[in-house]
Parts: sequence; C-alpha cells; structure tokens
Amino acid sequence: MGIGGISIWQLLIVLAIIVLLFGTKKLRGIGNDLGSAVKGFKKAISEDETPTKDEPTAQLKDNQATTSAETQKAKDKA
Repeated sequence: MGIGGISIWQLLIVLAIIVLLFGTKKLRGIGNDLGSAVKGFKKAISEDETPTKDEPTAQLKDNQATTSAETQKAKDKA
C-alpha cells in the first residue's frame, strides 16, 4: 500500500500519462512558474512590515525638502 491506498505503480502510470499529454517542455515551464511564484510568496512573507530606524528620518528629510521647496517658491513669487 502506498499513499492513501494508491500504490507506487499507479502513481507512475498517472505521471507517464501526464508527461504524454503535456510534454516535458510544458511541464518544465509550469514547474518554473510555480517555483518562482512560491519564491515570491516566501519573499513577501519574510519582509518585515515594521519601519526601520532609518525610515522615519528619511520621511522627515522628504518633508523638510518639500517645505524648503515651497518656501523657495513663495520667496520667488514675492
């Protein structure tokens, strides 16, 4: 007995039929697509959603740059 009552020979026959229907190139492409999707999913899960120490200062610098640009525009208009 194999997995869930399916023997190894039955699994091999199903695998052979799948290879005959789709071909090895198409199966290889499907495997590559599935592998890259899983890799991307793992990368997205492992990324930390909390801001790092550098992010608040970067946001502060962006705000200061915007403020100084607005100040310069106001001075140019006057």
